[in-house]
Amino acid sequence: MLMAITRKVSPNIHLCELTHLERRPIDYTNASEQHGEYERALENLGCKVFSLGAEPDLPDSVFVEDAAVVFDELAIITLPGADSRKPETASVAEALKPYRKLFFIQEPGTMDGGDVLKVGKRVFVGITPRTNLEGIEQMRKILAPYGYSVKGVAVHGCLHLKSAVTQVAENTLLINPAWVDQDSFEGMEFIEIDPSEPFGANALMIDGEVIYPAAYPKTYRRLAEHGIPLQEVNASELAKAEGGVTCCSLIFKISVD
Repeated sequence: MLMAITRKVSPNIHLCELTHLERRPIDYTNASEQHGEYERALENLGCKVFSLGAEPDLPDSVFVEDAAVVFDELAIITLPGADSRKPETASVAEALKPYRKLFFIQEPGTMDGGDVLKVGKRVFVGITPRTNLEGIEQMRKILAPYGYSVKGVAVHGCLHLKSAVTQVAENTLLINPAWVDQDSFEGMEFIEIDPSEPFGANALMIDGEVIYPAAYPKTYRRLAEHGIPLQEVNASELAKAEGGVTCCSLIFKISVD
C-alpha cells in the first residue's frame, strides 16, 4: 500500500518564503480547497492519506516534501536551507518514525526535499541556496550501504531541482532545459516543457500515473501526446508560494499486515 503524508495549509501561508517570485495575495480558503482536491487526487491513485494538522506559526509547512526524503529502506530528515522552515521537520519525523528508520542531515549541511529526485537507485540532488554540498555528501554516506548513487546537479533560475525536472515515466523526465542541464541525467529520455510555461516541469508520478497542474495546458498536451496518464489538479494558490504538486506530499510504500 502507498501512504501519502500531507499537511493542511497554514492560515499564514501569505507569509511564506519567496525566492524567485514576487509576493502576491494568497487566498487561504481557495488554497485549502485546492489542497483538498489534491488530497482526493492522491486517494484516487491509491494512496492512504495521513494529513497532519495546520501549523499557524510555520507558513510554508504545507510543503511537507521539503522536510524529509523517504526511501524503501529508510527516511532522511532534512535540514531546510531557510531558517524559518527548520522547525517543520520535527512533526514530519514523528509521523515517519513508525514506518522507517530515520537518519538526519546535520549542520553545516542543509537540504530541502524538493531538491531530491529519485529515479530507481539513482538520486539526483540540486545544488541550490537551500541544499549545499555538505548536505549532499551526508546523504551520499547515509545511502551508500543501501546501493544508491547520489549525484549533485547544478540548478539555475528556480527554487528547487524539482521545479526544473521531475519523473513522469519509468525512464522519462519532464524538464525545463533552461534551468537544468539534460546531460546531468545520463541514460534518461526527456519531454521538454512548453517554453511559455517555465514552471511546468513539476509533476508527481504515482504508480505510472501523473498528477499535473491545470495551469500549464500546453505542457499537459505534450505529456498526453507521449501517452502519459494524467490527473489534472488546480494548484494555482499554492504556486504563488513557489509550491508544486510534488511539494505537498511524502509518498512511500507501507506493508499491510
